[in-house]
Amino acid sequence: MQRRRERVNAGLLLLLYQISQVGLQNIPPVTLGVLALNVFLFLNPVRPLTEVCISVNEAIYKKNWQRLLLSPFHHADDWHLYYNMISMLWKGIMLEKKLKSVWFAYIIAVFSVLIGVVYVVLEFLLVKILDDPSYEMSCGVGFSGVLFALKVLNNHYNPGRVSTVLGLRLSSKYVCWVELVAIHLIAPGTSFAGHLAGILVGLMYTKGPLKKIMKACAGGISFFTDPGRPRDYYSDYYGYYPDYQYRTPRNYYDYTGGLTEEEQLERAVLNSLNERDFGGATSNNERRPYGFWFPPERSEEEIRRQRLRRFERR
Repeated sequence: MQRRRERVNAGLLLLLYQISQVGLQNIPPVTLGVLALNVFLFLNPVRPLTEVCISVNEAIYKKNWQRLLLSPFHHADDWHLYYNMISMLWKGIMLEKKLKSVWFAYIIAVFSVLIGVVYVVLEFLLVKILDDPSYEMSCGVGFSGVLFALKVLNNHYNPGRVSTVLGLRLSSKYVCWVELVAIHLIAPGTSFAGHLAGILVGLMYTKGPLKKIMKACAGGISFFTDPGRPRDYYSDYYGYYPDYQYRTPRNYYDYTGGLTEEEQLERAVLNSLNERDFGGATSNNERRPYGFWFPPERSEEEIRRQRLRRFERR
């Protein structure tokens, strides 16, 4: 393991300051773990950057597929780390609370590897289409591809928002595409293919088959939580998910007697009066069903006598 010999720079200090301002107790566990892992590997890189970055040459020709695991979690410098981790901090806080920690960790793991694969495919296509072998040597490193994928997910789960990019107010669903071009124009050294790979993987999850494939792969593991599947408790929370369909409990009709809320309230009042009039007992020791009890029909004269007796007791 090669430890960085440079002193801790301003970007890392500013990142730690921002995290302290948010508060560790306010950062979900998986998000905090990703932040800690990236900071740790920045200070203690597994290998030099030239030996962890991913490219067509390294992945396809030299078969160094372990770089798919290493490249997302290494950064070129402290400012590269700062901007990526600040973005991860806010996206993680929003998404992890919505998707739940185990599923969010699953997404991070799958996206980290899959984005590297898509990146290599895009670079390989550029080599063939443009007949430019320089794309074979283009080596990508950093967490920004995963962040673009998470941005697609965040916009999917929080639709209808408006964001400002370079002074332009845009619908959230277009922001990632505008940022893709803007970042490449402002900082030409960034990886356009890496960012595009992140967007494509995010769309594969929200619009394509990736989410179903991930659910199928995780189906046999009991501790995985499907965020789109309602639970037996706190079920109203799941209404926030667009793909969630409310299903009426099987015993709902039995419980309500098929009555509307107004009819339920009226029936409850009548039951309460009956229980007070008869001391809570039922005729012939009949056991009342769970739910709403329908009292037997009585004549108007009998009801009148009961009301008189109730007023006399007062």
